[in-house]
Amino acid sequence: MVDYYKILGVEQTANAAEIKSAYRRLARERHPDVNGGSEHAARKFALLALAYRTLSEPQERAAYDARCEKERQQKSGFVLHSSNVHARRMRMVTVQARCDRVVDLLLEADRRANSERSQAVFTTVTLFFSTFIVAMLKPKFWQIGYLGRTIVVALFILGLWHLASRLREYFERYTYKPKQIHVSIMTEEERAEKPFTRLSAYVFLVVGYVVSIAAGLLIADQLHYMMNDLTFIFDQNVRPDLIFYPPIAVLLVDTMHTFASKIDS
Repeated sequence: MVDYYKILGVEQTANAAEIKSAYRRLARERHPDVNGGSEHAARKFALLALAYRTLSEPQERAAYDARCEKERQQKSGFVLHSSNVHARRMRMVTVQARCDRVVDLLLEADRRANSERSQAVFTTVTLFFSTFIVAMLKPKFWQIGYLGRTIVVALFILGLWHLASRLREYFERYTYKPKQIHVSIMTEEERAEKPFTRLSAYVFLVVGYVVSIAAGLLIADQLHYMMNDLTFIFDQNVRPDLIFYPPIAVLLVDTMHTFASKIDS
């Protein structure tokens, strides 16, 4: 069994503060970003994170200690723990394989988290950029007849549902509601895992949306002489149907991005 205490460089009697301090110190030294970003450095850091995660949670630490104690007690009863050289070698290979599987799972979880963060950024940027383009160009898709309007409305409904689902998912994953009463200043809050407050995320979305509209209208006003030659496609008037297009853009771009990601994988 991997000795998590040895990995963190602490005694088995170390308290939570000592374990946390040791982890922070080693994390700064062993983070892949400061070690060339190699696979070996990533594995070592993942193992360090696993050790800290296990020993920092009282229940997981108790279960880990119990497993270690049980292994020590049964050491003389198993071939893998005998004094035979080949048995010891077999034990090392088994433990290493188990450790590699755990580290691989951690690395895969880290890659998945990075991909999910990238998707959140991609969706938000698409929303703001499409809003900016629509406010600047004011396309005349609504004037293409009843069939075209039906398609626009249908895509808008799907796009709005898609956008709302994505934003709800991102809010659940990356935002938290601050506690009004803090039990202790030493208590780690939810922000350790979720970096933004719910209010700050709402403010960011609203401000970003308003700024995108304002920027689009401002640039359109500066380029009005160019738009006069393209009135058969674009308009200079702000119309209610323009609100339909940003969610449609997010739906189409997200769909293409997801499809491309599946092809690459």
